[in-house]
Amino acid sequence: MKSLAENQSEALAEIGAIARQVGWGAIDILRSYYRGDSNEGDLEIKDKKDGPVTAADLAANRHILKNLQTALSHEDFGYLSEETYQGESVAKDWVWIIDPLDGTRDFINKTGEYALHIALTYKKRPMLAIVGIPEAEKLYFAIKGQGTFVETRDGTKEPRRVSTRNQIEDLAMIASRSHRDLRLNTMLERMPFKERHYMGSVGGKISTILEQKCDVYISLSGKTAPKDWDFAAPELVLTEAGGKFTSFEGNDLTYNNADVSQWGGLMASNGHCHQELYTLATNLLAEIDREST
Repeated sequence: MKSLAENQSEALAEIGAIARQVGWGAIDILRSYYRGDSNEGDLEIKDKKDGPVTAADLAANRHILKNLQTALSHEDFGYLSEETYQGESVAKDWVWIIDPLDGTRDFINKTGEYALHIALTYKKRPMLAIVGIPEAEKLYFAIKGQGTFVETRDGTKEPRRVSTRNQIEDLAMIASRSHRDLRLNTMLERMPFKERHYMGSVGGKISTILEQKCDVYISLSGKTAPKDWDFAAPELVLTEAGGKFTSFEGNDLTYNNADVSQWGGLMASNGHCHQELYTLATNLLAEIDREST
């Protein structure tokens, strides 16, 4: 197997194949818990500061870490997972950022809107990513500079590209089903989208853009903020499909910083009027804040 030091492109392709296999195994674990078929027992739901955690989160996390660390022991990787995060960044150039179950509340509530995120970052930017949608039995994957593909259970792979819709009035927006406050709701209502949709899981929302069902995802932090593991994998599968994923200031996101929270406004889109969208969002927020004072 090629090492990243020898040939980065070939090594990433080989690592990606391993990560997809690991991802499918994690999908099987999540689906077994979702259906109550797991041999490990019930969900054992516990409350954490940032939301609930279940036995399914932990089982999928153990599977991902064990198999990546075993298969890739020759590489000097760090690991940053939602379920094992200890409040510090990882002192490595290459770091895996993992959310074994994105959308735990939706998983518990049986909406089907949950996902699996696995990303490999280099110096704080994603280089390889997997977003699994267990209930659709689809796995989206991307390597920097090599495009985005969707793989189905039988191993079939197809490329994915974002839509070509390029007027805000023609775009379909998607936002969080539950993580929305009055400020965000007001902003979304004032943006002239053709359609508005809401669902759980960032990975699930980004998959609707990859399938050309939606065009824009907007996130705005309030008292809390999304974390690195919510965005690292979805960002790359979107941008490699032709989309854009930035802050409202137009800046790239960085990962594995001292604070894993992604504060402020975030805009993910098909890219065709991306700057216009985040400029509009910024102006609307300023207007809303003036009205509230």
